[in-house]
Amino acid sequence: MTRVRRGYIARRRRKKMRLFVSSFRGAHSKPIRIVAQQKIRALFSAHRDRDKKKRDFRRLWITRINAAIRETEKGIYYSYSKFIHDLYKRQLILNRKILAQIAILNRNSIYSIYNEILKKEDWKDAPEML
Repeated sequence: MTRVRRGYIARRRRKKMRLFVSSFRGAHSKPIRIVAQQKIRALFSAHRDRDKKKRDFRRLWITRINAAIRETEKGIYYSYSKFIHDLYKRQLILNRKILAQIAILNRNSIYSIYNEILKKEDWKDAPEML
């Protein structure tokens, strides 16, 4: 009986999988069954960690803003949650990423934003004059 030559479709599929995992170490890039498992695992991890990266950056920005707000020159204690609440109350829409960049690159700007909020609060709490 003569040998049957297979088509190229399965070879093309396996070649594509091997190209994807070619940088993996050890047997994770050699046997086709393990290659398929590792490809699924890598894609799953990449999908999961895209969302996790967003959470991690948000946590980092909040930490940076909080550290900058607590380092006031006058010694007045002011927390991150109060700062964000007052920003929304004053309708100063700055997202956390921009606030964190301001806190790192230009501390004077974050202090001026902070002082503006405090001035407006003091003015609002003052009794009205008739």
